[in-house]
Amino acid sequence: MRKEKLSVVKNIEGWLQSSPYLIVTDYTGLKVDQFSELRNRLAAVSGEIHVVKNTYIRRALKEARLPELDEKELQGQTAVVCGAKDFAAAAKVLKNFKAEFQKPDIRIGIVDKAVMAQDMLLTIADLPSLEALRTKLVILINTPATQLAQIIKAKLEKDGGGAPAEAEASADAASAEAKTE
Repeated sequence: MRKEKLSVVKNIEGWLQSSPYLIVTDYTGLKVDQFSELRNRLAAVSGEIHVVKNTYIRRALKEARLPELDEKELQGQTAVVCGAKDFAAAAKVLKNFKAEFQKPDIRIGIVDKAVMAQDMLLTIADLPSLEALRTKLVILINTPATQLAQIIKAKLEKDGGGAPAEAEASADAASAEAKTE
């Protein structure tokens, strides 16, 4: 392989090794302004899209010791999406962009060195973002503590209204602690 080609393959290998995922797309028919828009949307979720020659990506996958992809997955006009963060967010951008512009087609992906079929990538794209899932988890964890604090406070008020200040303060503290977590 000539020096220039070897340099390009090493560059692609660098993308692959610095990213926990790779999504292979067919960008046939995508106009330059649409491709730029896709690039901007992916950048918003820490993703990048690169147009690559199929032979170069095959070689880079091999050099990076990642799974090899079939001939049908690496044919035609190929662009690869990779990034530093959540691959589900990049898959969601690709899916939403395709719904809007009918392009690009997702072919296949590699996530944590495992091949992931197109249907699996599209299913993951439908999941809530990692941040949304974290928020839901915090709410679920806090809900019982908040409810307990409200029950204690109601019980104290029911038992004569003049509950000791210590008990009332502990119920308020439990409620405040649940809200801050």
